[in-house]
Amino acid sequence: MKTKTGFHLRDICGEYVIVAEGVENIDFSKIISMNESAAYLWKKVEELPSFTADDLTRLLCEEYEVDEATAQADAQTVATQWITSGIVEE
Repeated sequence: MKTKTGFHLRDICGEYVIVAEGVENIDFSKIISMNESAAYLWKKVEELPSFTADDLTRLLCEEYEVDEATAQADAQTVATQWITSGIVEE
């Protein structure tokens, strides 16, 4: 996976939100907000050439006190949500 060009994480009044920059990414019909752990993951992978759900799992285990099975399930959920919302590409 890779984050799509033009989508950036912003902290707006204490809420993490993905902001689309550039005319090709403007779609005001949905706002993508992230909790703290999803925002952490986005910050870590935003500049990478590519990443996998396994990379997200590793990052979660490094940052939080979580077992690998839980981290893997959460990482897969986040990856699926990001793909579905159109902010990453496979």
